[in-house]
This record gives sequence, C-alpha cells and structure tokens, in this order.
Amino acid sequence: MTESVLDYMARLGQAAREASRVLARASSAQKNRALQAAAAALDAARDELVMANELDLAGGRANGLDEAMLDRLALTPARIDEMIEGLRQVAALPDPIGAIRDMRYMPSGIQVGKMRVPLGVIGIIYESRPNVTIDAASLCLKSGNATILRGGSEAIHSNKAIAECIARGLAEAGLPAAAVQVVQTTDRAAVGALISMPEFVDVIVPRGGKSLIERISRDAKVPVIKHLDGICHVYVDSAADVDKAIRVADNAKTQRFAPCNTMETLLVHEARAAAVLPPLAAIYRDKGVELRGCPATRELLGEGVLVASEEDWATEYNAPILSIRLVASLDEAIAHINRYGSGHTDSIVTENFTDARRFLTEVDSASVMVNASTRFADGFEYGLGAEIGISTDKLHARGPVGLEGLTSEKYVVFGDGHVRT
Repeated sequence: MTESVLDYMARLGQAAREASRVLARASSAQKNRALQAAAAALDAARDELVMANELDLAGGRANGLDEAMLDRLALTPARIDEMIEGLRQVAALPDPIGAIRDMRYMPSGIQVGKMRVPLGVIGIIYESRPNVTIDAASLCLKSGNATILRGGSEAIHSNKAIAECIARGLAEAGLPAAAVQVVQTTDRAAVGALISMPEFVDVIVPRGGKSLIERISRDAKVPVIKHLDGICHVYVDSAADVDKAIRVADNAKTQRFAPCNTMETLLVHEARAAAVLPPLAAIYRDKGVELRGCPATRELLGEGVLVASEEDWATEYNAPILSIRLVASLDEAIAHINRYGSGHTDSIVTENFTDARRFLTEVDSASVMVNASTRFADGFEYGLGAEIGISTDKLHARGPVGLEGLTSEKYVVFGDGHVRT
C-alpha cells in the first residue's frame, strides 16, 4: 500500500522530534564536526550537484521559468563555493546552547538564572534557491534544532543532492540522519501537513513570495517567524549632511533592487529638498530608476517624475521604482513610516542627535538606523554569521534571525536542599 502524504509527513515529524532530543544534548564539537564534514562532502560532490541542478534547470525552462528565476535556481561553481564557506563560517560561530546568564542569589538562598536552549523542531518552507537548504540546515544544526526542509518543486533534484551531503556530515559526527530532513515529495499537501503538526513541529519559517507567506501565516497551527513586506524608508532630516544623504539614499535604493531591505520610499524634509533631490534624481535616472512623487516633489523635479498614488506609499516594488515625498517635520516623517511601513527597516540621515534619538525611539521597525543605508539590515552585516530570514514580528524573534533567534531561554535554579516556607 502506497504511503499517503500525511502519513509520510507525520513520519518525518516523529523522526525529527526524536532527533531534536539528541541534538539538544550534542556537544559543540560534535555539531561543528557535522558541519565541517558536510562542507567536505559538498566539495567532493560538485559534479553530482551540477548534474542534479541541470535536471532542475531543464525542468524550469520547460515550465517557462523566467531568466531571473532560473538564475536563482542555478548552482554555479561560485555558489557551491559559497555554500561550503557558509558551512565553515557557521561552524566557527560561538555555540549559544547551554549558556547561562544573569545568575543571582535570591533572599531565600536559591540561585536563579537563564539558560539558552533550542526551540526543538523547525520547519522551513522556501522557493527556488537551493543554497537556502544549506543556510537553513547549518543554522538549525548549530543551534541544536532538528529541521524539516520543504524546498520548491522546481529545485527538488538539487535539494535532494544537497541533502545527501548533509547526511554524510551528520553520519560522520554520529548524529541522527533525521536531524536534517529534506521533504522528498513535491506534492503541495506536504506544506499543509508540515504547518499543521504542533505535536512534532515547534516553529515554521517561510522564505518566499508574499502569497506563500500569507498562506502559511493564515493556515499554520504552529508559530511562524516571518515578514510579509519590506517597505523600507530613508528620511533626510532638516539637519542632514547633504553628501551623506545623497550617498545613503543612492545606496539604499540602487545597490540592489530586489532585496527586502532596499528602500522603497524616500522622505525628504522640505528644508533639504532643493539641495538633495536634484542631484539624487540625476543619479537615479542614470541608473534607470523610475521616480514617483508627491506634488511638491514633482514641482521641484519636473515632469519626469510620475504621480505617486496612495497605493505607492504602501508598495514594495522589488524593482527600479522609487516613491518620494516631501515632509514638513520629523513628526510627519515618523507618522508616514508608522502608517505605511512594514516594520522592516527605516533610516534617518541627520546631524541632530535629538532627532536621531526620537527616530530610533518612535519608529516601530525591526531595524532602525542613523546615517546608514537600509541595505545593512542583514544577518551577516550584523555579525550573526548568517541568517535564516528576517522577522518583522515582535514575538519571538525580530529583525535578522541568526543562531540566537532559533533558540529560547528557560529559567534554571540552583539550591542546596532549599525548601519554600
């Protein structure tokens, strides 16, 4: 009798739960050995990885994937190098598990503190890029979590080949194969099952398009770490240094157009607009950026700027399009960001310390910056080594989610026969 998708996913979940208990007590040396061995297995399996990826690319072309999607799907030699280096970097990171902090004596004589522990089993659902398999597996493994990885159907052969390399690393370190499991079916029912198993899965991390994340957030029966939109802002304050403002606003938009930490709306104090906007507009036009502006912006920059609609302020373009609005005050800028922003990343350019502190305090986003490009909102740039994603939630993790974001804390108490009276 053929196993159903639901039975298959339950079997994966049960195995992951059992493996998570082994991982929770694994030593740092054992986890690092698995990561290093997986890196060596990837290096030795380059030909197999490329052959598997060619099957996915051929399937993608046959199914009409566009060039951008095919590029994300491709496992080039450079990307294989990056996966290998990523495993080695995660192996070199400090292990957060078991660290105890804030130990203190209570009046009763007991000592109370907090210990960092794994979340347990993490389900990760993602699209296209097979290198996410390595990123996710390495971070979950190092943080002592078992993981179930469900990649997109378009990358199934690549993900299976990568999974075999991870399995070799786990075996060499004496860790259970179920510590990292790649879902072997492309049936979409597997996603529905994965997000509906609270008895086996503790957290879901979706990485993909807005429709995927919305569906998982709506239907999941376990907690989800996610962000839906990256509507990021740069605000040029009345006290901004003009050169800094131009440099930051240029980089925040044009360093790359697609990432979630790219600026989508530029807010400029009307006192700085005449100095900042004309040179910035010239830079944007040279780089092929379409500008959409409020009436005051269009009056200053001319007819080359399209009319910005109400919808534009709430849109993540992921494209060479930028909305621009002039504001009369810091209050107006903060109000705009808190109304239209997605809680991802926002930056102020200013030389006024008081304005900077107000912006940091009052803008309700996962990353808030002063005189820096929003493009820095990234786990690697924040010194996390790597990230499993970016969260705009407030519970449990917020901002780039690295090793610590994949852990929790529990209270630990030390006594010496103490009893409560």
